[in-house]
Amino acid sequence: MSSKDDLTATRLRELPAVDRVLTLLGPLPGAAEAVRCELSQARAALLAGAEQAPSAERLAQAARSRLLAAGAAAYPPVVNASGVVLHTGLGRAPLAASAAAALAAADRYALVELDPADGQRRHREHAVVEQLQELTGAEAATVLNNNASALLLLLHAVADGRPVIVSRGELIEIGGGFRLPDLLRLSGCPLIEVGTTNRTYVADFAERLTWETGLVLAMHTSNYRVQGFTHAPELSELCELAHTSAVPLAFDTGSGLLLPPDPAWGLADEPDARTALAAGADLVCFSGDKLLGGPQAGVLLGRAELVARCRRHPLFRALRPDRLTLSALAATLELHRSAPSDVPVLAALARSAGERRQAAMALSRALRVAVPGASFEVVDSEGSVGSGSAPARPLPSAAVRVVVEGLPAEQLATRLRNGDPSVFSRVWRGQVQFDVAALRPDDEARLVQALTAALA
Repeated sequence: MSSKDDLTATRLRELPAVDRVLTLLGPLPGAAEAVRCELSQARAALLAGAEQAPSAERLAQAARSRLLAAGAAAYPPVVNASGVVLHTGLGRAPLAASAAAALAAADRYALVELDPADGQRRHREHAVVEQLQELTGAEAATVLNNNASALLLLLHAVADGRPVIVSRGELIEIGGGFRLPDLLRLSGCPLIEVGTTNRTYVADFAERLTWETGLVLAMHTSNYRVQGFTHAPELSELCELAHTSAVPLAFDTGSGLLLPPDPAWGLADEPDARTALAAGADLVCFSGDKLLGGPQAGVLLGRAELVARCRRHPLFRALRPDRLTLSALAATLELHRSAPSDVPVLAALARSAGERRQAAMALSRALRVAVPGASFEVVDSEGSVGSGSAPARPLPSAAVRVVVEGLPAEQLATRLRNGDPSVFSRVWRGQVQFDVAALRPDDEARLVQALTAALA
């Protein structure tokens, strides 16, 4: 036998036993077969000239990835260490435990549109309507599948092809190239722009109001701020003007605050539905999966006659949500009534900068103990609320900076994103950071697991 063959045989003997890899992998369905496949590939690679046998940890990670590819969830959970609390790419608001339980319970037949008292049909959103009325003081409410749907429906049902007046400074574009002027064109309503980008007055609206006007539309510029030499009319002023002319006013608040925000959340500039209705808005619409902290949905509430008109419109059936959305939304609204601090988004925003730093220090200690192959340092960071909420307000946070000798940050971040669990970190100035702003209570252990696997 040649020296080369001796070397290959030595490397083959270095391959870990199946049982050792299985111990690291855990009792997963199909685990043994996945490990054998990975070992077979490793033997083939060594026979072909590979210079090093993979470790048991690396083989366990490869087997786990194989199992995930074969039968994983289409949308697997991730650890959000990016510092963005409402990360659109990661599904926006994480659901509360009670909302997740409501989703699980909705896998069976459910009382959606039937009243058990008499067996007759009723509105499918009946339960959440009562909750929304109580929380916001609205006369009536309904739910659509997202906020763009709510806005599209009210334009069709209320403006009904007649001119809609909007401030030029509120002609927003949101993610994916969605633009308000395009939506107005889709509804068939002529757009009447008033004012300028930075300064608009009530008088600008008054000059364009006529007997033909179908709607005055106010939009919260949730994903940008114009600062400096600016002016915008108060909502109450616009409502008074619109009502004097018998024209309804709709206000898209965007981010989904139901009530005036707690000062600890740092959302003083974000409008809320209750205050908007009290100021005189006839209709208010907003997203369910942002600051409300629920599933994707569009909430539409306000005057009973106008909400009823929207529900009667043929578009309503095309835009209504299913029982899963309504179940999760009802559970989330119940938390807003009884325990708002249990809504994960609000809990994350309520943490002080000091509490975030303490969390980062605890995470750093756990990583140092479990992952000796890297160095860790707690640093100040700047997170954000995300998804177009509070764009001008940075979120004072803290992060754990991770440095692995010989492993570039981008390569480490890629491994983390593609691991199990998947971790979305921040790469800042050539270094990986785990920002704690959006971390859930169980994420510390998952980060330790993910980084250990990434460095195996």
